Amino acid sequence: MSGFALGLWGMGILFVLLALRIPVAFAMFAVGFVGIWILNGLGAATSTLASEAFTLASSAELVVVPLFILMGNVATETGMSRKLYDAAYAMIGSIRGGLASATVIGCGGFAALSGSSVASALTMGKVSLREMERFNYDDRLSTGVVAAGGTLGILIPPSTGFVIYAILTQESIGRLFLAGVLPGLLLLCMFIATVSLMCWINPKLGPAGPKTTMSEKGRAMVGALPIITVILLTIGGIYGGFFSPVEAAAVGAGLVILFGAVMRTLTLKALWSAARDSVSTTAAVMLILIAAHMINPFLALSHIPQALGDFLSTLALPPLGVLAVILACYLVLGCFLEGFAMLVLSMPIFFPVIQQLGIDPIWFGVLVVLTLEMGLISPPVGLNVFIVKSVAPGVELGRIFRGVIPFLIAMVVTLILLMLFPQIVLLLPNTMIG
Repeated sequence: MSGFALGLWGMGILFVLLALRIPVAFAMFAVGFVGIWILNGLGAATSTLASEAFTLASSAELVVVPLFILMGNVATETGMSRKLYDAAYAMIGSIRGGLASATVIGCGGFAALSGSSVASALTMGKVSLREMERFNYDDRLSTGVVAAGGTLGILIPPSTGFVIYAILTQESIGRLFLAGVLPGLLLLCMFIATVSLMCWINPKLGPAGPKTTMSEKGRAMVGALPIITVILLTIGGIYGGFFSPVEAAAVGAGLVILFGAVMRTLTLKALWSAARDSVSTTAAVMLILIAAHMINPFLALSHIPQALGDFLSTLALPPLGVLAVILACYLVLGCFLEGFAMLVLSMPIFFPVIQQLGIDPIWFGVLVVLTLEMGLISPPVGLNVFIVKSVAPGVELGRIFRGVIPFLIAMVVTLILLMLFPQIVLLLPNTMIG
């Protein structure tokens, strides 16, 4: 059997294992190890496993993962995320659809702390769904906006998706973080515009909330100052060249712990809970990364990336056309695969093609991460939809999926804009200091 045929068999077996709900990391470990064993011998397989595991585990760059995760978990335990939602609620909650728009802003702010889409959807769902139900919001809008708003967690930095992409492609984490800022804000604005349009067409979807006085608005903004300070310092520090991503993560984690201690909202029990959750999440991310570095050599030995590049070159498409084909593949795969699994499986295949075409890898990374976000709310997998379902068990799953459709359209429009105007992505990383 040729290496290419074995590679195809390996990928087929991998998809079968994933369909059987085998954890992504273990499935990739098995296929990568056995594939290298068959193609290059047992010695090569065992040495690859040992060397890749050690190299990744000792990488100083990866310290950014547990630190940013800890920052988000502590912010949740201390109620900082709720404060940001309260501030947005006070400012715009009195307009039609205002509570839904405040939820989007809250998701965006929490995303800038946690870097996790699932955590954003879960936290904001617990905070906002009850409020929207109290003011008679249509459950399609309320659940749809939480599921869609949660997807901002993988795009607005710090993003675990960007960290994994950077490790897989050897790109700069700091440049990727900055590249996600403007697209993340653009998507946030698109979601708010979608809410406003839906409520303009059908005012019953999102009635106006209670009006707040100027003093109430002021108190709410003061309450949100700690989380706003942390966001500005971490992202601004990277842009200004004051911090590396690892240093920014350490500063951010230290600040949220300090704010929690000063405001007496962080107990030892809450800190222990946040630290324990951070360790669990970090271990899962590390396992996936090590497994990805096991399957990458197997794919290289099987020449699948080279064959794909040759096939795409025969289509005689311009680089933008090839990029559109690759993103379309991500859209389809996103209906069936979890986002991180899709990223680590596809990058060894698609990234060499991108390099060959001369497409900017930072721009490509943002486009891919945005496309992965769509998978989080696309049927039938739609992880964020199931997260929202767990928070709102009384709402039918079909209604939640119908509720996210307008936001999926907004994401497609945003993706097209970023493809046509790459300057939106590249402005900040190209002007960063240091």
